[in-house]
Amino acid sequence: MAKTIRIGTRDSELALWQANTVQKSLEELGYKTHLIPVKSTGDIILDKPLYELGITGIFTKTLDIAMLQGDIDIAVHSMKDVPTILPKGIIEAAVLKRANVNDILVHKGLDFLENEGTIATGSLRRKAQWLHKYPTHTVVDLRGNVNTRMQKLTDNDWNGAIFAAAGLERIDLKPDNYIDLDWMIPAPAQGAMLVVAKEEDEYCRKALSNLNDNPSEICVRIEREFLRKLEGGCTAPIGALAEIKGDVIYFTGALFSLDGNDKIEVNKEIKIGNVENLGKICAQEILNNGGHELMKEIKAEIG
Repeated sequence: MAKTIRIGTRDSELALWQANTVQKSLEELGYKTHLIPVKSTGDIILDKPLYELGITGIFTKTLDIAMLQGDIDIAVHSMKDVPTILPKGIIEAAVLKRANVNDILVHKGLDFLENEGTIATGSLRRKAQWLHKYPTHTVVDLRGNVNTRMQKLTDNDWNGAIFAAAGLERIDLKPDNYIDLDWMIPAPAQGAMLVVAKEEDEYCRKALSNLNDNPSEICVRIEREFLRKLEGGCTAPIGALAEIKGDVIYFTGALFSLDGNDKIEVNKEIKIGNVENLGKICAQEILNNGGHELMKEIKAEIG
């Protein structure tokens, strides 16, 4: 008798959309599945900035525990939420084809860009990059799933809020009043969906191998390698993007100070056959160019 694959997911509209996408793909391949929604700590505690919660794994920990306890077989995540080091016994089983990597600004008119303005985001990376470009603006904290954040933008007198384009596009929530922030370096693995499974579960690992998109996996691996080498367990304003064009990988990565004043950036073009340790090499370049000192400052400020 074929095993029913129990798919764990957060219970937000976006997370359920992602889990349903994986469910549909597996069922089209002939696998039996069952969806199990779980509420994560990151969804419950909305009155503190993420970095105060010890952000590493805040959205994934609940599902990790459910998997290790045997309550679910696989879990679907927005890959940018997943720590670069997974819990012992859990592995990356599939990276789905990547969607839009960009951040976007949902706004109430753009006149403020030349003057004073207030922008909302819960991301240190977005905040630092916004302040780097618009140092006279104010950035306020914004938490919650995408629906909640969109409602908060409507309810407050902010000029705009920053979102990942992919999340809004997936659940058809992207409004007309937005602009692409193509100058903003995205979070490592932004726009990618990851499915994890237990290392010992050969049945699920084999099933999920059919869903893996190799070019997406290569790019996010480089970005996450860059992040892991830089952060050392600390939440910091770090952006990274690897893109494949022909047989060349183009990589951009940057570390920012929390106030956006300082930016250390690296850019590389490399043949796809030579990508081994590219993320680590680029991170080391950042560290050698003042990144060590900047990371110490960030850790001291965050506490």
